[in-house]
Amino acid sequence: MKFDTVVANPPFSLDKWGKVEEKDGNKTTVSWDPEMDQYNRFWRGIPPKSKGDWAFISHMIETAYEGHGKVGVVVPHGVLFRGSSEGKIRQKTIEENILEAVIGLPANLFFGTGIPAAILIFNKGKGSNTNVLFIDASKHYDAAKNQNKLNDLHINHIVETYRGFTEGKLQAGVTEEKFSYVATFEEIQENDFNLNIPRYVDTFEEEAEVDIAAVQKEIVKLESELKEGQAEMEKYLKE
Repeated sequence: MKFDTVVANPPFSLDKWGKVEEKDGNKTTVSWDPEMDQYNRFWRGIPPKSKGDWAFISHMIETAYEGHGKVGVVVPHGVLFRGSSEGKIRQKTIEENILEAVIGLPANLFFGTGIPAAILIFNKGKGSNTNVLFIDASKHYDAAKNQNKLNDLHINHIVETYRGFTEGKLQAGVTEEKFSYVATFEEIQENDFNLNIPRYVDTFEEEAEVDIAAVQKEIVKLESELKEGQAEMEKYLKE
């Protein structure tokens, strides 16, 4: 079965995802066999047994229609940069030109985990545009007691930026400071297909300059006040 749109929030880094228990109780490990894998999910590679993120992503991509199917999936940030087999799968999806956007979300947004997550958007009808949109929304949230929340303004900011990219209004190199960047395929290739968002969106926060002279003057003043206070206390104690 194929779908126009596939959206999911699968378990993060599921361990032993590839174990299949047969009717007789025996457990076998998933391997890619064109005759056995009817959805052709793992032709890009087999994800590691200890982390099932790319297993879910691969399945979702293969069940989306060719030519126009879209996939939106919530993932832990490790999916963006881990190497070995995951790195190879990630590289192939980028070389296929189906990755459309990488959206970093705030920490403590999901129930049960405080780790920050990201959204990957794949578009099987992306056409000749090989650019990828990166959004860092990690600082855009309302802090709450138990979980952080995205308000309507935060959500609209993300949506409108993504919509502008898909409508061709944001070209390669276009940046919204501290929030988004449109990267070319060549830039991602130069980064060894690492999708870690800070490689593309400048998240560096400059530290405020410290006036050393003013600080030293304040220290001298405080030390003087402390000595006066101690002298006053000793005076009262003698009385």
